[in-house]
Amino acid sequence: VIDEEHRFGVRDKERLKTLRANVDVLTLTATPIPRTLNMALGGLRDLSLITTPPADRLAVQTFVSEWNPAAIREACLRELRRGGQAYFLHNSVETIERRAQELRDLLPEAEIRVGHGQMRERDLEQLMLDFCHRRFDILVSTTIIESGIDVPTANTIIIDRADKLGLAQLHQLRGRVGRSHHRAYAYLLTPPKGAMTQDAQKRLEAIESLEELGAGFTLATHDLEIRGAGELLGDDQSGQMHEVGFQLYMDLLDRAVKSLKAGKEPKLDEPLHSGTEINLNTPALIPEDYMPDVHLRLRLYKRISAAEDAEALADLKSELVDRFGPLPEPTQTLLKLAALKQQASPLGLKRLEVGPAGGVVQFAKDTKVEPVKLIKLVQKEPKTWKLDGQDKLRFYGTFTFEEQRLAQAEKVLKLLA
Repeated sequence: VIDEEHRFGVRDKERLKTLRANVDVLTLTATPIPRTLNMALGGLRDLSLITTPPADRLAVQTFVSEWNPAAIREACLRELRRGGQAYFLHNSVETIERRAQELRDLLPEAEIRVGHGQMRERDLEQLMLDFCHRRFDILVSTTIIESGIDVPTANTIIIDRADKLGLAQLHQLRGRVGRSHHRAYAYLLTPPKGAMTQDAQKRLEAIESLEELGAGFTLATHDLEIRGAGELLGDDQSGQMHEVGFQLYMDLLDRAVKSLKAGKEPKLDEPLHSGTEINLNTPALIPEDYMPDVHLRLRLYKRISAAEDAEALADLKSELVDRFGPLPEPTQTLLKLAALKQQASPLGLKRLEVGPAGGVVQFAKDTKVEPVKLIKLVQKEPKTWKLDGQDKLRFYGTFTFEEQRLAQAEKVLKLLA
């Protein structure tokens, strides 16, 4: 059982697995690292979430701001006046005493002490015991308080230079406060926006927006988007996911996992099969006047193309009618094309095209259509059907209207099936 999993490197975890021939591994963490989360989402590992907070626990209110002495003094005094204590995190041993002195000058009425990992063990232990027993008010420390510290009376934390800390670290540090039924506050102090990296800004936006209880998993997915998925089989934490996009990356991973589970060798050099390409030379789209939001349109195109069966398409159709009103003709055609695609894909067809004077069927290498069936079809109606090379079947006729082309496409698929 590996607790606080984000504390362990990939090499450490692999070494633990080699201690026995068969090892069952349970990892526990508030914020899974991108590599682990990616493995779980890809089906390589099982995942279970515990999102129910303890009774009477309140969410920690989070604020991001630049260094402001008046705001820091007010935050600390508010905590002290209600009988609580505060953490001030400054993650640099070289300058921590100087920062503590600035705080003493700012808050002469508070008892302030300093703790960090380079202190003698006995002194550090005594310092923490004194803090737990409320013998002083504010603990100025490095990130050593990140895990394992439970002081119910400490309900305000001020994190200096929060832009230098990772998302999991910030979430863990914020979890040091609010461990009782009192409302807790976390203040993340940053330099001006121009002095921070884009990734740091994204991290702070994510932590500020997700302050509700049980938000660790959602934060981890933001971390996955910001940092990339990491290598699944190597120990490099920053993978190439942003180069291809998350969805394509997950599709490629899903294909490899399914092949391995079926006992096959994954064909990594082959492109992803996106189904049969069907073209009826007629408009098939979601019009802008029917759905003005471009992002919503793109999402729905994706959902229509990803629908696996007729039932999923029917659900999508009723959802569209319910949300946006009766379907315009081009959208009806789009859904009909998606249904044809579902029928064509199991046959191993690469392309089906129908125009005003005829059309063509192109077969994939691994097509399920029997050659004998095609030869019989051509021999029976030589004026209508004609083989064109090894992988094409042409057909002729008059298909002026859209309904005729749809009917012909359905007829072709029925004959080939």
